[in-house]
Amino acid sequence: MTDTPATLVIGATGTTGSRTAARLTAAGHRVRAASRRATPVPDAEPVRFDWYDPSTHGAALEGADRLYLVPPVGETDPAAVMLPFLRRARAAGVDRAVLLSSSALPEGGPGVGRVHSALPALFESWAVLRPSWFMQNFTGAHAHAATIREHGTLWTATGEGRVAFVDADDIAAVAVRALTDDRAPDTDLVLTGPEALSYDDVAAIMTETTGRPVVHTRVSHQAMCDRLARQVPPEFAALLAGMDLAIAEGAEDRTTDTVRRLTGRPPNGFRAVAAREAGAG
Repeated sequence: MTDTPATLVIGATGTTGSRTAARLTAAGHRVRAASRRATPVPDAEPVRFDWYDPSTHGAALEGADRLYLVPPVGETDPAAVMLPFLRRARAAGVDRAVLLSSSALPEGGPGVGRVHSALPALFESWAVLRPSWFMQNFTGAHAHAATIREHGTLWTATGEGRVAFVDADDIAAVAVRALTDDRAPDTDLVLTGPEALSYDDVAAIMTETTGRPVVHTRVSHQAMCDRLARQVPPEFAALLAGMDLAIAEGAEDRTTDTVRRLTGRPPNGFRAVAAREAGAG
């Protein structure tokens, strides 16, 4: 067992966790890759971790001095699940934490917003990543990607609203800087891509890059809530449908320079990422 401190990456097999773990190990950092099944991750130490099973928490924290935190998926009150673990992590010697949140969730707001507000008092150094919606939502395992593959359709209640979708690779690049720089950001960071796009724009780009017709079907807020409630718990469905409504009202129609400031390069554009991931199968 090495005495070199490690970064515990929670959600190490997920969209941003896997990319963050890969970038850390490629740069020579020790990584403990946490997942519910302790799935092997290249060049990292696999550890079993389940937010809902405190018996997995102590072993996962062994040797870690910093955390990358992906909240439990689908949990409407993540603070109740996460804060006891974060207090345990601080008592175990963790002094830096980087939390994945969302541009739609402000400090102290619903969902992970409560964890965001607690983080500065818990850790000596910290950052909250608040990315816009992921570009990978249209190419990976997300429901949007599934409906594109199966039906050639995107259903949303976003209307003409625009989003500056962000590449998960860019989120991971910022996460690594926040975890490893001599000085942590000690603030929240809103991450976006280089341009704001409507879902009509997304459908057109996906049609071009996949060679298959993709259309954006606009539905009402209530219809979207009902549709989502067939896939996730009603409370979480209402939260997600509410985010669509916020997009329709312009809440995500913005870009930031955060990726460029933290990484020294511009964020990746949607068309390039869609083409890259379509080419990768």
